[in-house]
Amino acid sequence: MADVTSIPVDLRTLAVVQAGGQGSRMDVLTRERAKPALPFAACHALIDFPLSALAAAGVSEVWVSVQFQSSSLDGYLAGGRPWDLDRTRGGFRRLTPEEGTGTAHEEGFSHGNADGLFRMREAIRAADPHVLLVMSADHVFNVDLRPVVAEHLAREAECTVVTAEIGVQEATEKVVVEHDADGRVTGVRAKPSSTDSGTVATEIFLYHPRTLLAELERLHASLQAGAADDEDTGLGDFGDHLLPALVERERVHATPMTGYWKDVGRPRAYLQAHRDLLTGKVDVFDHPGRPVLGQILPGPPGWVGEGGELVDAMVGPGSRVRGRVVRSVLGRGVEVQAGAVVEDSVLLDDVLVEAGSRVRTSVLDRGVRVGRDATVGAPPPGTRLTDEVVTLVGQDSQVRRGTSVVAGARLEPGSTT
Repeated sequence: MADVTSIPVDLRTLAVVQAGGQGSRMDVLTRERAKPALPFAACHALIDFPLSALAAAGVSEVWVSVQFQSSSLDGYLAGGRPWDLDRTRGGFRRLTPEEGTGTAHEEGFSHGNADGLFRMREAIRAADPHVLLVMSADHVFNVDLRPVVAEHLAREAECTVVTAEIGVQEATEKVVVEHDADGRVTGVRAKPSSTDSGTVATEIFLYHPRTLLAELERLHASLQAGAADDEDTGLGDFGDHLLPALVERERVHATPMTGYWKDVGRPRAYLQAHRDLLTGKVDVFDHPGRPVLGQILPGPPGWVGEGGELVDAMVGPGSRVRGRVVRSVLGRGVEVQAGAVVEDSVLLDDVLVEAGSRVRTSVLDRGVRVGRDATVGAPPPGTRLTDEVVTLVGQDSQVRRGTSVVAGARLEPGSTT
């Protein structure tokens, strides 16, 4: 990569963090929260990862685009303060869908991340940045963006795609990126039925802004010719039309990311990322020069009482353990009573697991109560996770004493068994 000192001091970089829509793949866990507000590693939220990377790179003008349950993020974002983005000029700006601001293609909810960029095109044009850096907010990673920006400028690229290497089976759910020996992208395939390549787009993009806006408008005009729906541009996600069109211009380059990266937008991936954390595979917290920042909430340290046992587990502030916790992560204020067992699970804040209960291969949302001698979930038949074997219990649900929640079940927020 290029030397970071080659970045011009007067470079105007605008970052847009696309914090997503409803997050339907996470089911009951995102009924009442924006997906980027979902906790990770007991003390963080998913939104921390892109905002921390931007803070470490010195990018001070950051827009966060939220379309669903934005109030669930507002308190956490605190106007950008945890990432030093609360500034008089530039700094943090939250974007939400608006009505009455323009045509049908400029207001309301977007239909994908490329469509979302089209809808904010006038705001981007007015900001007039030299580089537009676009990121998603449902991934776990820690990347030094300074050399990425420097390389983007040195190549005079119209688009730089940050890539990661993953398993080929997982790659069929992503955008597979093909490139030559010099890193020039020669093709992209969105969610291919099969692939022998695990090189995928991480949804971190650097764009030449004027080229991006011109291409979005050209594609919009082409896609709208004869279209019946005047509210959907048809642009969809970046892998549908935008990225393939830019690749055809032959000035798109790939830059590989080093270190851990995972899209945690599915239940199995969310639980697997916590498994990886507990086995030491997640290195995102190992970089003192670019720490993962976020809200620091008050609370006493976690506590393990007599008879309590932790095996390859993490315990958040204020949690109290008298039972057995194995290969699991407990958030803030969780209580596991004597005789209870929590295994291969993630418990978010203020969960109570009463004496004699069993929780396995599950994600329990904030405020869930598991009654005495109840059973939630079950171990998977093998070591590989699927969405169907991960049990999800929505916020403030109650599992009554002695009852069972079968493996793979989905309990809506506020449910009582």
